Parts: sequence; C-alpha cells; structure tokens
Amino acid sequence: MFSVLRGLALLFALVVAALPTAGRAQVSFDLPAVLAALAGDDYSAKGAAMETMAQSGDARAAAALKALADGRLFLRRADQKVVVAATPSGGALTDAATGEAAGSASDRDLEAVNLNNRLRRLLSGLVGSLTLTAGTRDERLAAADALFKQRDAAALGPLNAAIAQEKDPDVRRAMETARAAIVLTSDRPEAERVAAAAVVGARSDREALGLLLGAANGAPPAVAAAAREAAATIQRHLAMLDYAQNLYYGLSLGAVLLLAAVGLAVTFGVMGVINMAHGEMVMLGAYTTFVVQELFRAHAPGLLDYALFVALPVAFLFTAAVGAALERSVIRWLYGRPLETLLATWGLSLVIQQAVRSVFGPTNREVSNPSWMSGAVDFYGLTLTWSRLWIIVFAILVFVLLLVVLRRTAFGLQMRAVTQNRPMASSMGIRTHRVDAMTFALGSGVAGIAGVALSQIDNVSPNLGQAYIIDSFMVVVFGGVGNLWGTLAGALTLGVANKILEPMAGAVLGKIIILVLIILFIQRRPRGLFALRGRAVEA
Repeated sequence: MFSVLRGLALLFALVVAALPTAGRAQVSFDLPAVLAALAGDDYSAKGAAMETMAQSGDARAAAALKALADGRLFLRRADQKVVVAATPSGGALTDAATGEAAGSASDRDLEAVNLNNRLRRLLSGLVGSLTLTAGTRDERLAAADALFKQRDAAALGPLNAAIAQEKDPDVRRAMETARAAIVLTSDRPEAERVAAAAVVGARSDREALGLLLGAANGAPPAVAAAAREAAATIQRHLAMLDYAQNLYYGLSLGAVLLLAAVGLAVTFGVMGVINMAHGEMVMLGAYTTFVVQELFRAHAPGLLDYALFVALPVAFLFTAAVGAALERSVIRWLYGRPLETLLATWGLSLVIQQAVRSVFGPTNREVSNPSWMSGAVDFYGLTLTWSRLWIIVFAILVFVLLLVVLRRTAFGLQMRAVTQNRPMASSMGIRTHRVDAMTFALGSGVAGIAGVALSQIDNVSPNLGQAYIIDSFMVVVFGGVGNLWGTLAGALTLGVANKILEPMAGAVLGKIIILVLIILFIQRRPRGLFALRGRAVEA
C-alpha cells in the first residue's frame, strides 16, 4: 500500500512539475525527483518521468534519456543515486542530476533502470524527438525515419517544433512525412488525414505502402479513398522499379554470359571445335583467384584488396597455357570431326573436374570481395551492387580489348583470314596450325578471366563451369558463330530475357521458354543474328 501511495504521489508531482502555468506560480524543473521516479518501481510514474524529461528542454535530462536508451542509466546501490555509466557494464560514472563525476563502479554495484515493452517504445520515440533538433543531419534523418515507423502521437508536438526550425530540405521532408504518418493513423479531422495520405504517398516505398493499406482499413470513406489512391500510385511506382531492377540484373547476367561465351565464340568461329571443356577453363580461372587470394592472405594480408589485380593476369596465363596444351595434345587431331571433338572435350572436362576435386576437395571455396566491390549504391530507388556493376564494366573492357586484338594486330588479321578461308590463308603463308593453337589459348585465357569475375558473385566449386557452358553455347549460336558483336547482342538479350521472364514464369519455366524461342529463331535464321562468312559457314 505504501509503495502504491508513494508512486501516486510521485506521479502527481511530475504532472504538476510539467505544467508551466495553471493558476499558480512557475515551478522549476526538479530533475532529482524525476530521476527518482524513473528509477522506482511504478511503471506509470516511469512513463510520466520520461515524458517530463523530454519536454523539459534540460540538457542533463536529454543525456539521461539517451543513456537509458543505451542501457547506461543505473541506480547505485550504495547511496541510491541515479548515475550514468560509461558502458552498459559500468566503468566511470556521472551523476545524472548534476552532470558531475561520481567515481566508478562495476555492474555488481549498480542496478539497471528497468523498463517494460510499452516504456521502451515510448523511450525510443522520445529519444528520437530529442534528436530531431539536437542531432547531426544523419541523426535527424534517422530520428525522423524512426518516428515514421513508430507513429507515436506523443511525438507530434516535438516534431512540429523541429519542422518549424529545420533548414535542410531533405530532413524537413522526412520530418513532414513522419508527421503525416502520425496524423494518418490518429483520430484527427478527416481533412488533415486525407492530406496526410498524400504526403505519405510521396515517400513511394514499401513501408509507406504498408502504412497506407493498413490505414485504409476501418477509416472514414474519404480517408480510406485517399489512402487507397496513394497506395495505388506507390504500387505503380514500385512495379516500374522492379522492372528496372530486373533489367539491371539482366544486364549483369548478360555481362557474365558475355565473359563466359566470348572465348568460346573465338574458338568455335576459327576452329569449328565444339569445346565442352570451355566451362572448366572458367572454373580454373576461379580457382586461380582463390589460390592467389590465399597467398595474399598468408603473406600480405594488408594488400588483400589488390589480390584481384594479380589474379587477372595469372588466371589468363594459366588457363591459356592449359588450353594450348589441350589443343596440341588432343584437339589438333580431331579437326573437321565435330562429334569426336564434342566427346573428347566432354571427357577432358570430366578429367579436369576430378583433378580439381582431388587437389581442392569437393566443397565450395570462399573467395572474398575486395572492399571496393562490396556493398551497394542506391540510385533513385534501385539497389545497384558494386560487384555486379564492376563485372559489367569489366565485361565491356574485355570485349573492347578483344576487338582491338582482332582488328588492330597481326595475330587478329591472321585469325580472321583463317576464319574466312583456311586454304587460302594457308597458301598465303599463314601457319594455320599455329593460329589454331594461339586461338584456343586466347579463348581459354579469356574464359579464365571470366572465372575471376564469376568468383566474386558465385560459389567456387568444381562444378562452376557446368552452370554456364550450355548458356554460353546458346549465346554463340543465337548471336552468330564466331562474331563478337553477335556474342555481345546474344549475351545481353538472353540475360535480360531470363531476368524478365523469371518473376513471371519461374526460373525453370523461364529457361524452357528461352530455349524454345531460340530453337524457333534458329529455324528462321540458322546463322544467328549476325551471320559470318567464311570457313565456319562453308563447313
């Protein structure tokens, strides 16, 4: 009974202290008494104490509330004084009432100020209200966003005051949206709630959509109609964003397919070899990245962000050497026999996969992203991951570099001559067998650097190449055998088509639809989008 009476007395004192004028003289803010109520056992008195502290404008009260939110406000058992600790586990203490140093203590000497769930929600809103005017720009934005989510009617007064003095247009807009969210879910006049629905709708994100749809249920007809109209506008906006996001994913997938297929397009166009081991060159490039990164992690951990720049040339040289060795040892004896090359390279792919399993094991290997490829950037509502963005840029650079090699170098001239007319090129003194070996090495090397890129967005495992070999052949056949521009067009077309069809038809059915469409297209244009003249067509 005594504790109940004590709590009621404290609650009455807090209410009286909070009133600036009520037919009485001005009463000064008694922070020690409020803190005592906050540290007591009566949760009603605790809530009143928190609201009084938030409305007081006292810097010490604001600091105490923030410390309470951080779990650093305690009651010292020795003298029952309310103190602020440096950490949630104790340390240096400050008197919450005076702001003066109060020694130090461990958590064994302190008793935490307890709150229930209702008071925690109230505290979050009050701290947010305090941050609205006293925090930095980012803190004020975060506080406005927190109030938008909590929609605490008690924060409406501080929010109005913060809006009146806010100079930053972005922060002011966020505060006005938070105020509109509070008004929309309150029992204020219909005209205010209708106007608030339009303000919330201007936020145009999924949180605003959920708020509007919830507010439309059980609201007066005018408010419900305004909320539904704003929600419909957001839904249209989000549908356009989803389409743009899928387009970006399609471009990134197209860049991956371009990297995986462009080397295959070179070897297929010049040599007519159906290389089923091309995916394993991609896989070897990914494992080369893993090995280089492990060496950096062991011997130069401070330079780990630069391991990718070393892995690129190493992967190209290693996979090019493997490709040249395969061409000289196996494939050179099978030219002009496409079925035999298919079977032989398929067998080679199995051998390479098993060799990798024997060396690295069957489980996935982790290849970490460098810091400059981690995270994402928000672009008008689109989430653009840096890893995929860099892969798009990298694929374009590889494509341009291959064009320069084919158009501006003697090797590229010889390769094009062999592609168009092998007997005539041989009669002009071009060593066609040497061109074949170098072409196969170039295609394998490009596949290796594709593996470097794929290691940043996919699991590095012995089966990595198998996931891309079929799509690579589809790109080459659809774009035109041996034509780099056709490979670019085919990769981007298939990548975007896959990502647009997946949300509508599912991943498996989307793949089937793409395959059927390619079959129908090849029936009309057997040579692909960009038909190539020369040996590949005549054969």
